[in-house]
Amino acid sequence: MGTKENKGQDGRAPLIAQDGRRRKENNYMVYLSTFVAVCGSFSFGTGVGYSSPSEAGIKKDLDLTIAQYSLFGSILTFGAMIGAVASGPMADFFGRKGAMRISSIFCIGGWLAIYLAQGPVPLDTGRLATGYGMGVFSYVVPVFIAEIAPKQLRGLLTAANQLLIIAGVSVSFVIGTLLHWRTMALAGLIPCVVLLVGLSLIPESPRWLAKIGKQAEFDFALRKLRGTDVDVSEEAAEIKDYIETLDKLPKARLFDLFQTRYLKSVIIGVGLMIFQQFGGINGICFYASSIFASAGFAADIGTITYAVLQVVVTTLNALFIDKAGRKPLLLVSVTGMALGCLLAAASFYMKTYQIALAAVPALAVTGILLYIAGFSLGMGAVPWVIMSEIFPINIKGTAGGLVTLVNWAGAWAVSYTFNFLLTWSSYGTFLLYAAVNVACIVFVINLVPETKGKTLEEIQAAINHQ
Repeated sequence: MGTKENKGQDGRAPLIAQDGRRRKENNYMVYLSTFVAVCGSFSFGTGVGYSSPSEAGIKKDLDLTIAQYSLFGSILTFGAMIGAVASGPMADFFGRKGAMRISSIFCIGGWLAIYLAQGPVPLDTGRLATGYGMGVFSYVVPVFIAEIAPKQLRGLLTAANQLLIIAGVSVSFVIGTLLHWRTMALAGLIPCVVLLVGLSLIPESPRWLAKIGKQAEFDFALRKLRGTDVDVSEEAAEIKDYIETLDKLPKARLFDLFQTRYLKSVIIGVGLMIFQQFGGINGICFYASSIFASAGFAADIGTITYAVLQVVVTTLNALFIDKAGRKPLLLVSVTGMALGCLLAAASFYMKTYQIALAAVPALAVTGILLYIAGFSLGMGAVPWVIMSEIFPINIKGTAGGLVTLVNWAGAWAVSYTFNFLLTWSSYGTFLLYAAVNVACIVFVINLVPETKGKTLEEIQAAINHQ
C-alpha cells in the first residue's frame, strides 16, 4: 500500500537500486504465458501446412475434383480474413485471453468437421472455421506477448510467434507423410486443447486490464508476471499514466486511424504487411516444390532443405532480435530476399533462352534458399513484432484488425496470382518480386523506427515526436 502511495516520489529510485529487486524479475510466468499463447501460433502453422500433404488422400477418399480441392485449400484464407476483421474488436471486448479462447474453440470445431467430413461441404466448413481461428490468432498472440513481456525480452518472445508458425507448418509436412488425413485433423486438436487448458493458468494482459479499469486484477496480473517480491511500482505507474492519457481520447473507429496522430503508425504497420506479402512469400512457399521441379532440381530434396532452413533461420531471428534490433534485421532480410529473387529470375531467364542450362538448377535453388533464409531472418517475424509495439492501446484493436486483414488479403492475392504470373513470364515474376523488395528497403530506411529496448509507451512518444 505504501508502495502505491509513494510510487511517484523521487525517493523510490534509490531504494529500488539498493535492493536490486528490479534486476531480479522472475520471468517464469512470462515464459509460461508465452508458451501457452504460441500454441495458437503452432495451431496456425498446422492449418497452413495441412492441405499440401493431405491432398492426395482427401481427393481419393472423398472423390474431389481439382477445383473442389482448390476451394478447400483457399477457403482457409477467406476464413482468416474474417477472423482478422474480428480479431481487434474481440481482443478489446473479451480480452486477449478471451479472444484466444474463442479462437481455439473455432479451430477445434473446424478440425472435428474436417475429421468427420464425408463430402466437400463439411470439409470446406471446417476449413473455413480453422481459418477464422487462425486470423484471430495472427493478431492476438503477438499483441498479448508484447503486452506481458519485459522490454528486454519482448522481441525474443514475440518472435516466437513466427517460429511456432513455421514449426507447425514443418510438423504438418512431416507427419502428413506418415498419417491418414483424418488422423492429421485429430492431431490438429492438440495445440488447441493445450492452449485452452493453459489459459486457465496464466494472467490476462495487465495493459488491457488497466485499460478497462480493473485495478485489482491489473495489480495481481503484473505482480504474477514479474514476481511477487519484485517492486513493480515504476512499471505500474508508467502503464497507468499512459492509460489515463489514452482514456481522455475518444474510442477509435476505422476512419479515426487516418487522423494525423495515428497516421504514421498505421502507414508503418500496413506498409510492412503489404511488403511482407507482395514480396512473394506465399507464392514461393505454396509452390516451392513446383519451382524446384521446373528448374530441373529434385523437388523432394529442395522442399526438405527449404523447410529445415526456414526453421533454423527463424530460430536465429528469435535469438537475435533483441540484440541486433528490428530495423537492421529487416534491412538484411529484405536485401537477401531481393538478391534471391534476382538469382531465381536469372536462372529462369537462362532456361527460357537456353543459356548455360547446366547452371540453371543450382542457380534457382540458391536463389530460392537465399530468399527463404532472408525472409525467415526478419520479414517473417519482425513486422508482427513491430505491429504489436507501434499502436497506442486505444486504437490497437481497430488498427490491429486492419493490419491483419491487409496481411491476409495480400496472402490470398499473391498465392492466387502466382501461377498466372509464372505463365506470363517465369523470370518476370521474380523480377517483379525483387522490385517490391527493393522498394521495401527504401520504406524501412525512411519510415520504420527502431523499437528495441523501449517500452511501448516510449515507442509511442518516439513515433509521435517524429
